[in-house]
Amino acid sequence: MPKEVVIPQLGNEIDEAEIDEWITSVGQRVTLGDQLLSITTPKLTMEIEAPANGVLSEIKVAAGELVKTGDVIAIIDDD
Repeated sequence: MPKEVVIPQLGNEIDEAEIDEWITSVGQRVTLGDQLLSITTPKLTMEIEAPANGVLSEIKVAAGELVKTGDVIAIIDDD
């Protein structure tokens, strides 16, 4: 079953971030906890980890775009 990659809660007053770069490419196999991408807010830079094992099958938001907490940004399909 596909697993959605979502932007986590970023802080009490922060609800938006910019995607800096995708570390993982579509078609790559990932393991729970692997770093998928980095995001930046006015107060922090952080990396988003894979929420499941599988293959990154779709990137929904490109580097340089803004996202909000809870947005689905990618899909990981089962092995």
